[in-house]
Amino acid sequence: MAGGKIRKEKPHRGGATAASSPHFQGGIPFHKSKGQHILKNPLLVDSIIQKSGIKPTDVILEIGPGTGNLTKKLLEAGKSVIAVELDPRMVLELQRRFQGTPSSSRLKVIQGDVLKCDLPYFDICVANIPYQISSPLTFKLLSHRPLFRCAVIMFQREFAMRLVAQPGDNLYCRLSVNTQLLARVNHLLKVGRNNFRPPPKVDSSVVRIEPRKPLPPVNFKEWDGLVRICFNRKNKTLGAIFKQKTVISLLEKNYKTLQALQLTPDGISDDKEMAVCLSALGDTLGDMSMDTDDRKDCEEEDIEMDDEETMAASDFKEKVTSVLKQGCFEDKRAAKLTQADFMHLLSLFNKAGIHFS
Repeated sequence: MAGGKIRKEKPHRGGATAASSPHFQGGIPFHKSKGQHILKNPLLVDSIIQKSGIKPTDVILEIGPGTGNLTKKLLEAGKSVIAVELDPRMVLELQRRFQGTPSSSRLKVIQGDVLKCDLPYFDICVANIPYQISSPLTFKLLSHRPLFRCAVIMFQREFAMRLVAQPGDNLYCRLSVNTQLLARVNHLLKVGRNNFRPPPKVDSSVVRIEPRKPLPPVNFKEWDGLVRICFNRKNKTLGAIFKQKTVISLLEKNYKTLQALQLTPDGISDDKEMAVCLSALGDTLGDMSMDTDDRKDCEEEDIEMDDEETMAASDFKEKVTSVLKQGCFEDKRAAKLTQADFMHLLSLFNKAGIHFS
């Protein structure tokens, strides 16, 4: 954020009325359980607009506009705004605020759940979202076609740091790898909790997500199958992970099924398959609520495997081990593997007829 620290607003003397209470704006109470934390700091709103790089010709998607503090600035910067809002009270307030203004014809309000709506065309997404939908929303946006130019989104800080984490970082996880496969992700600025009304229990960060064009030539279902296994125990060696009974059994089952049917998965996911895969991924990765500060590993939701159980020596186990040795991956750990490493490992398994979907 440009400039110094933003000071916390001081309460008015004489006590707060319902309208001036931190839990109200325009007489509308906010529901923290629905992720309603409205940006109250005009300097922060200006900073987000500046860092978004909005063009005068841009159609802007805003998610969770609330009472329209950010919406007003977006309308000033771009061609038009499509605002998706779940709360009917906020929709009415938004319409009332802009009714009769020159901007009203350039604002389209969609009342509904953004995760269930068919999103129209947009050039850029700028949003302060309910944090409990961070993961499913991120992957819904990345599956949207045609691809947008970029998204500038406010996330809970720890979720944001997972998105941008690099190999070797403590927060580097399956979320990091999958997001960075599909997009360039950059941290823009940290946002203190006192910039919201009502204030959440955690800090936030604004992140820029720019979809890769063209997308990497990879079958995403295969890719995530591999990454899911590797990050189940991200600090264990791949040699130890791929010797586990559950992993060997899963891969052998896939191998035998594909051999029997004489099939191999397609090399590249099409748009429809990608959308289905990303939707499922967003749901399984899970999210951290804005009102908690749990340090939950991304991989916690994955398949549970018994680290001590190993399968007796078999031809298939040797086949898997030989792939790891071929690429010198046996002693490496997922926590330190790059995108190129995962790509190489997937190609080696696929060449050996071993698939993850």
